[in-house]
Amino acid sequence: MATLQGVRTAADHDAVITEIEQAEGYIASICFKTGPPAAVGVELEFTVHERDDPSATLDRDRLCQALGDHAPATLRADSPALPLRHGGSVTLEPGGQVEISSRPHASLADLHAAVGAEIEQLTAMFAGAGLILGETGVDPHRTPRRLLSTPRYDAMEAAFDRRGMSGKIMMCSTAGLQVCLDSGPAPELAVRWAAVHAVGPPLLALFANSGRFAGRDTGWASARQRAWRGIDPSRTRQVRTGADPAAAWARYALDAALLCVRRPDGAWDTPAGVTFADWIRGALGPRPTYADLDYHLSTLFPPVRPRGYLEIRYLDTQPGRGWFAPVALLHALLADLATVTRVLELCAAAAGRWVQAARDGMADPILAGAARAVREIALERLDLPPLLLDDVVEGSTRNG
Repeated sequence: MATLQGVRTAADHDAVITEIEQAEGYIASICFKTGPPAAVGVELEFTVHERDDPSATLDRDRLCQALGDHAPATLRADSPALPLRHGGSVTLEPGGQVEISSRPHASLADLHAAVGAEIEQLTAMFAGAGLILGETGVDPHRTPRRLLSTPRYDAMEAAFDRRGMSGKIMMCSTAGLQVCLDSGPAPELAVRWAAVHAVGPPLLALFANSGRFAGRDTGWASARQRAWRGIDPSRTRQVRTGADPAAAWARYALDAALLCVRRPDGAWDTPAGVTFADWIRGALGPRPTYADLDYHLSTLFPPVRPRGYLEIRYLDTQPGRGWFAPVALLHALLADLATVTRVLELCAAAAGRWVQAARDGMADPILAGAARAVREIALERLDLPPLLLDDVVEGSTRNG
């Protein structure tokens, strides 16, 4: 790993990368912003359905009508893309799934109030157009159909189609809940990074709710995660844990296959199997810039993605107020070093059981035991008003 001296910054995005070490140093310099945990945020995705016929094909014009001036430019090019009432932004996934990305908040209570109000706002907007939000991590009614066409989405679909249908399902039919937490103090980074991965399979099992897809029972607790596991593993597998998370993430990113290459004209497709490291070595002719590297990082989808903060991506979206439970549990479980260390101990046997969690959920005794143990620890540590604590208890006990 190169030292950070002389590493390019955001002001140098048009500079060309000529050496692997330059890219490694840049990634390591931006991926973790360390310091005392202070903020929490959430990104909530929902499938969207006709109120009177949830299996009906989603109409683009109805969706545009519902979102009005909150619509993203991918749906309506001239939209001002206004934020929701507490500053949350609205985006859309390729199949028309709507996503609320909250602002970071200083406390769980503040986050609960802001996001709850924004969900109510979005629900009311959709109700006026005869639409409703889905409540599970995968569309239980419809087969995948892409609603949005952009060069990025076109290239994504072409790349994922090489491996079968999973990519199209992921793009058009899945809905996730992403929890965003601070990386924490530098001396604790490695253990926090390990813990947020170790607790992943138990929490995935605890909150899995997407067994039914396109009108059929899949036999999986989380068909959403089954779809994610079916696409390119170079961009979806877990990043290594160990003493140097930044170096591990840099290697992961450079070894991942390119999903697309931005071009002013024409398609963004790339040859199969070409990695970003290959591009630096000249595999595509002109070498990439730091802006290209930043964009490449946005096309990687591991269970936890470092974006300065920790973006925890392994959970199914939850029904109603249920979104708050996994956010609160994760916030409590990463609150201090003693708790993080205990989480690692309790989840040691469950670490890496991603497939079992997605397939079997809480029917797996190892995962169920770990999930209940960490839930108990989190509930003991949460300092919330009774009504909010009730939401956490209710949301975290649906599956056992």
